[in-house]
Amino acid sequence: MTATAPDAPVVLRVAGRPVARYVTRPELSARLSPRPFLHPVTTLAGTAVTELSPADHAHHLGVGVAVPDVEGHNFWGGRTYVRDQGPTELDNHGAQRHGSFQLRDPDGFVEELRWVASGTELLRERRTVAATGLTDTAWALDFTFSLTNVTSGPLSIGSPATNGRPGAAYGGFFWRARKEEAAPEVFTAGTEGEASVHGARADWLALAGAHWTLVFAGATGATRRDPWFVRTAEYPGVGSSLAAQERLPVPPGETAVRRIVTVVADGRLDRDQAAALVRKAVSQ
Repeated sequence: MTATAPDAPVVLRVAGRPVARYVTRPELSARLSPRPFLHPVTTLAGTAVTELSPADHAHHLGVGVAVPDVEGHNFWGGRTYVRDQGPTELDNHGAQRHGSFQLRDPDGFVEELRWVASGTELLRERRTVAATGLTDTAWALDFTFSLTNVTSGPLSIGSPATNGRPGAAYGGFFWRARKEEAAPEVFTAGTEGEASVHGARADWLALAGAHWTLVFAGATGATRRDPWFVRTAEYPGVGSSLAAQERLPVPPGETAVRRIVTVVADGRLDRDQAAALVRKAVSQ
């Protein structure tokens, strides 16, 4: 048997079926803020529900963690929003560097990463990812990230919204979904449509495409307090906003932790089906 290289991509499986590929050391230009990502992620039937570097946003990399402003450093990719100036090309991109795996199994892994910019490590991340079967047509991706300030001074996390661009509070966990001819539907337990769901807080949020549904849920109190960032008309994407209205401070030695569980289902789920699967996924 040939041993697996320690930094080779991880293939996550549910009941023996491959459902996601995790790339630890992608070869990307600095402008894309290189970072590990999951792509492709698929339903149990094999339908891809992620995109990698699409033409509309080359820095959208499947599923991962991306933050546009860590003390002025861009870990999102692309242009930086500058107050009173707008989106601006800056040489301020950071990179998330894979360190090591503490655990690496067919159904999940625990990884340490270093967030580095201008030659300095700003954050140390522990990332825990697990794939769990729910039904014959649905599985769950459990994604936890812990960001620790390893510098001697205070750090804060911002977004274009905190830097003066209303409605653009992206930054944190982000899922670039499959783009199809028709925009996906988006709904929560109590509302529907991009205009109503974007920027709102909800225990769960569903994004439904032609033959698939993703249901995102904050699995901790801190995560549920973060509003959702949602796009459907321009492109299909969902994120959990770390810095919606104010910058998120991370003092020296302290850690910000978030956990998002995503149900990946074949077919189009209704509200009751989405809610039932989320309850099952989060309770496991």
